[in-house]
Amino acid sequence: MDKQTLRGRIKDRLEGLDSQVRAHKSRRVCEHVIAAPEYERAGVVLVYLPIPGEVDLSAAILHAWQHGKTVAAPKVDWRQRHMTPVEIQSLDVGFDQSVSGLRNPRGGVPVPPADIDMVLVPGLAFDQSGGRLGRGGGFYDRFLATTGLNAPAFGVAFGEQMVEAVPMDPHDRFMDGVVTDEQFIRCAEQGGPEHG
Repeated sequence: MDKQTLRGRIKDRLEGLDSQVRAHKSRRVCEHVIAAPEYERAGVVLVYLPIPGEVDLSAAILHAWQHGKTVAAPKVDWRQRHMTPVEIQSLDVGFDQSVSGLRNPRGGVPVPPADIDMVLVPGLAFDQSGGRLGRGGGFYDRFLATTGLNAPAFGVAFGEQMVEAVPMDPHDRFMDGVVTDEQFIRCAEQGGPEHG
């Protein structure tokens, strides 16, 4: 299946989830994130600010602040097709909203990639090997190739977004794991998934 067809199929699946189910599943995802040893060890976590339909990480973000962690989010430069991690200290103020529904931090202190300990990555579809299908902009693939970034990157998704195999191009970045409302999958470098 090509990327465009798969994007359409997953978008249809996501539209079938009502808001209460989505909220419950988002809380379950956050529970899996918070229970992960990678999160426990992390001092700086790079999250994303969801567009409508994506997993809401608010519960994990609030937990991180309560436990003294630094939370960064992408500040997107649409013209240069580039994102910069900046520290956020609120989920309510200091954002502009794009046509797509993305909340983009207005300010925020840039966080050096080398300081980030864990990256939570949105996507449309994932597979058990860490394959990821994004929305086609390439922002995360470029960012994850950044010099100095050594943090593990975990895809975040509802169980409905897991597929047998994501079509991957040479520039596409595999995730180190995928966290869903059902499980936390850690992807071994040379083989199949490790369930945790």
